Amino acid sequence: MSHLRNLARQYWFDLLVAVLAIAAMVEVALGRGHRGAPQTTLWFCLPAIAVLALPIFARRRFPFAGPAVYWVLGMGITFVDPLLIPYANALVPMGLADAFLLGNLRDLRKAGAGLAVIVASAVTIAYNIPGHSVSQLVILPLEFAVGWAAGFAVRQRAGQAKAAEERATAAELERDAAARIAVAEERARIARELHDIVAHAVSVMVLQVGAVRHKLPDALAEDRDALRSVERVGRGALAELRHLLAVMRRDGDPAELTPQPGLDGLDSLVKDIGRAGLPVELHVEGQPFPLPPGIDLSAYRIAQEALTNALKHANASHADVTICYAPDEIQIQVRDNGHGAVTGNGHGHGLIGIRERVKLYGGDMTADTANGGGFVLSTRLPVPDPRR
Repeated sequence: MSHLRNLARQYWFDLLVAVLAIAAMVEVALGRGHRGAPQTTLWFCLPAIAVLALPIFARRRFPFAGPAVYWVLGMGITFVDPLLIPYANALVPMGLADAFLLGNLRDLRKAGAGLAVIVASAVTIAYNIPGHSVSQLVILPLEFAVGWAAGFAVRQRAGQAKAAEERATAAELERDAAARIAVAEERARIARELHDIVAHAVSVMVLQVGAVRHKLPDALAEDRDALRSVERVGRGALAELRHLLAVMRRDGDPAELTPQPGLDGLDSLVKDIGRAGLPVELHVEGQPFPLPPGIDLSAYRIAQEALTNALKHANASHADVTICYAPDEIQIQVRDNGHGAVTGNGHGHGLIGIRERVKLYGGDMTADTANGGGFVLSTRLPVPDPRR
C-alpha cells in the first residue's frame, strides 16, 4: 500500500491527464451525431486525443517543449477537424493544467514564450470553429491565459519563498561565522592576558632565584651553579613568552604596560561606569581573600563586560554588582533594570567573552531577564585550594 501511495503521490498529475484524455474520448464517442460533434470518424478522433495528451507526459524531460507541443498539436488538429477540440469539454481542464505548467517554468523567457504559444493556439482554435463569434476569439485565449497566470503566480511565490529561505540560511551562516570569530578573538584576548600573568610570575621567580643565588656563600658553589642554571632557563622561558605575546597581539594593539586588573579595581570601574552615565552599586558578601591571578582577572573582566553591556546596549538607568566570596568559589552577579543584553559589543566580547572565561575555569553562568524587568547575569568561578 505504501508503494502505491508513493506512486500516486509522484504521478498524480500524469494520472489526472490520462483520466481527462479518456473522458474526452468517451465524450466524443458518445456524442456522435449530436449537434456540434466532430465531423471526422472515431478512427481519427480517438487517436488524435491520445496523441494530443502524450507531450504532457514528457514534461519532466522537456519542461517547455512538452506542454508547448500540446498546444501546437491542438491547433493542428483543428485544421483537420475544427470541432474536435472545442467539443471535448474534458480537454478544457487539460488545457488549463498545461497552461499552468508553462506559466510555472523557472525560465521567464520560456514562460513568456509559452504564453505566446497558448494565446496564438487558442485564437487559432477559436477562429477555426465554424461560425465563430468575437467573444469566442477573446474568451477562449483569456481563459487559458488565466491558467498560465496562475502557474506564473505560484512560481513567483515559490521563488520568493526560496529566496527568503536562502537569505535566512545565509544570515544564519553569517551569524554562526561571526560567533566563531568572536569566540576566537575572545579566546585570543584571554590567552594574551593569561600569558601576561604567567610572564609576570616567571619574571618574579627569576628575580627571586637570582637574589637567592647572590646571597649564597662560596662554600655553596654547586648550589649557586644550580640556581644559575634555573635562572638561565627562566630567562629563556620569559623571552619565549614575550615573543609569544608579540605574535598573539593583533596589528595596532598597544603593548600592555600596566598590570592586569583584579577585583581590587572594581571601585574604580564602578566610578568610571557611573561617570559614563550608569549609576552602579557594589556589594561584597563574605570575607574577601586573595584569589589566583587568573581567576582574579576573569572575575574583574566578567563584571566589566556585564556593566559595559548594560551601559551600551540595555538602556539601563541603574545596575548592581554583587561579589560573593565562598570558601571554594567566588560568585559574580550583575543586575540592571534595562531591557536585556546582547551577545557581543562588536569586538567579540560581551556574553561570548564571559562564557569563555567561565568555561576556562570550569564555572557556571546564567543570563536571563529578571522578575519585574531588567537583566541578571550570574557566574560562579571555582577557587582551588592553595594548599593542594
